[in-house]
Amino acid sequence: MANKDAPSAVYAITARDLAQQFDVAVAKTVAELHQYTRKIRLGAETIALVPTMGALHKGHMALVDLARQRANRVIVSIFVNPLQFGPTEDFSTYPRQLQGDCQLCAAHGVDLVFAPDARTMYPQGFQTHVEVAQLTQGLCGASRPGHFRGVTTVVLKLLNLAMADVAVFGLKDYQQLQAIRRMCLDLAHPTQIIAAPIVREGDGLALSSRNAYLSSDERTAARAISQALFTAQRAVAAGERCAATLQVQISTAIEAAGGRVDYAAVVHADSLQPLVFIEKSARAIVAAYFGRPRLLDNVDLFGGV
Repeated sequence: MANKDAPSAVYAITARDLAQQFDVAVAKTVAELHQYTRKIRLGAETIALVPTMGALHKGHMALVDLARQRANRVIVSIFVNPLQFGPTEDFSTYPRQLQGDCQLCAAHGVDLVFAPDARTMYPQGFQTHVEVAQLTQGLCGASRPGHFRGVTTVVLKLLNLAMADVAVFGLKDYQQLQAIRRMCLDLAHPTQIIAAPIVREGDGLALSSRNAYLSSDERTAARAISQALFTAQRAVAAGERCAATLQVQISTAIEAAGGRVDYAAVVHADSLQPLVFIEKSARAIVAAYFGRPRLLDNVDLFGGV
C-alpha cells in the first residue's frame, strides 16, 4: 500500500510557479493561507470555501460559481485526504492534476487555491479526530468504516484554516453533506454550509472525478443509476409509497445494466434513517460499481433539489 504520509509528486511545482503560470494565488502551507485570510479579514470581506480533492470538473465549478455569489472571496482547497480512504481503496491512484485544476480555478475567478500536502494537514504525531456518530453509521458508513471520520476531521480543519464564512458542498455526496451539517450544528461552528445541486451529463450521469476511471462501455452503462432514480421519482409521483418496492426496482435496473449495487436505499432526508412508508422528506440514495469506480447518486423522491 502507498505511504499515505508521503507528499505526492504533483506538489513538486512551487506555489509561485503556479501563480505565475495560471494567474491564481496558491498557498501550500498554513502560514501562507493565514497570511492571505488575515488580509481579507482586515478588508472586512467575506470568504467562501469549496473543499475538494482535485481532479476538478464542471460539477466543482458549479460549486465555485455558487460560492462566488455568497462571498467576496473564494478559496478552493485541493487535498487528496488519506484519512478518508480505506487500505484497499484508491488513494494512490486517485486522479491528481494540480496544474490543470489551478488553470480551471483561474478561469472561474477563484481567489486562492490551498493545496497542502499530507504533512501540512497531519503533522507528525497527529491524533485528533472528529466523528459524527449516528448519521454516518449506515449507507457509505457501513461500506467504508472510518471514511466519515476522515471526512469530518479534514473538513473541520479546512473550515478553521480558511476562516470561512460559508462553505459549499455538492448534493451528490449526500451523506457527507448531512454529516458536515450536523458537525457544524453540534459544535456551533460559525461557517454556513451551503448545498449545491447535482451537476449531470446530458444523459443524466452525475459528474464525478471517478468517472474518469470508466471505460466507454462502463460509461454508457452507468447512466442506469440516474435512470433508475428518476424512474423511482416518477413512481412516487404516480402514488407509489412502499420504500422496499422502490429499492428493489432501483437495484434490479442497475444490475440489469451490468452494475454491482453496494446499496440502494430510501431514507429520511434529514436523519438518513430507512423508511418503510414514503412520506415527505424522502430521498433515494445509491452507491454502485460499474467496473472499478464506485459511483454515488441520489434524488429527492418528491422532485425537489
